[in-house]
Amino acid sequence: MNYRPYFKYNTNIVNNLAEISSAREVIMRSRLVPADDLILKNSAIEKAAHSSTAIEGNPLTPQQVNQLFKGENVVAAEKAKKEVLNYLNVLKNIDNYHKNGKISLKNILEIHKDISNEVLDRPECEGKFRENRVVVSNKIRGTEYHPPRYSEIPELVQSFLKWFNSDLDFHPVIIAGIAHYEFVRIHPFVDGNGRTARALATLILYIKKFDIKRYFALDEYYDVDRNAYELALQSADVTEDLTEWLEYFVKGVLVSILKVKEIVVRLSSEMQRTEDAGQVALTEKQREIVMYLQENGTIANKDIQKMFDITSQAALKIINNMLKDDVIEKEGSGPGTHYILKN
Repeated sequence: MNYRPYFKYNTNIVNNLAEISSAREVIMRSRLVPADDLILKNSAIEKAAHSSTAIEGNPLTPQQVNQLFKGENVVAAEKAKKEVLNYLNVLKNIDNYHKNGKISLKNILEIHKDISNEVLDRPECEGKFRENRVVVSNKIRGTEYHPPRYSEIPELVQSFLKWFNSDLDFHPVIIAGIAHYEFVRIHPFVDGNGRTARALATLILYIKKFDIKRYFALDEYYDVDRNAYELALQSADVTEDLTEWLEYFVKGVLVSILKVKEIVVRLSSEMQRTEDAGQVALTEKQREIVMYLQENGTIANKDIQKMFDITSQAALKIINNMLKDDVIEKEGSGPGTHYILKN
């Protein structure tokens, strides 16, 4: 059995891949201070962990995920916390799941074992292919998908890995998209297939050196419109034509990278202006606030309290320093007071 994905390069895929490559070059050339580099990487890991587990029904909020990432205690169900901690651990150690750019069957099982550690109803299924028939319900279309028989799973996975580990002449984003779909299609595990597929796509972008310094989280794009995500995945279930899915996947990478590009360009420009003016650089908390503003437009005192688990007075002190340094400006008054970046 030789795996050969079928798809066509349409105009949208080609144009979006070109725009992705262009944005990547801008990001890779931009200079950032080490603290900003670390904040972007940590933020991407947190967003990926929150979104990927939320898609599967995990109830934790982004704030709770941030607390877990920092090693803080969170009042929530143990299973929910463990799911997030597992995914955070996999992303932090993504380099452990390959050898010299090659992915083995053992690596796949290790990813699943680490993702499902202590969260499955049947612990013996951690890191093992399913040994039963499953049916995947499509609530959107009211249909059912019947994955391959469990007896076929080892051969199907090995066939895919043989293809991946060969000398491929595809764009890294296309390879990652194909891998994502194929593992959802095979549905090799009793649970955790989506998280494993998304982690695998992340791993492939990392191996192919196209993870953009690990600054972006593709999982967040899926979580914004879960119905669109599921429909795109299911588009190839009957025809086995991956074109529609890959168009969606490539667009998701583009949207995610353009967000990062905007932040990186601004941070890089601010660093240059600071150096030219001989000013004191922003503190780590101030940089996190700047990135929050770049993504959300406005911020209030209560938002800063939640971000850093600090008092209103401590948040106000940070705000006043940023106002004094002309980093932000105030809008509104009273309970409606909020702050925006100063042009």
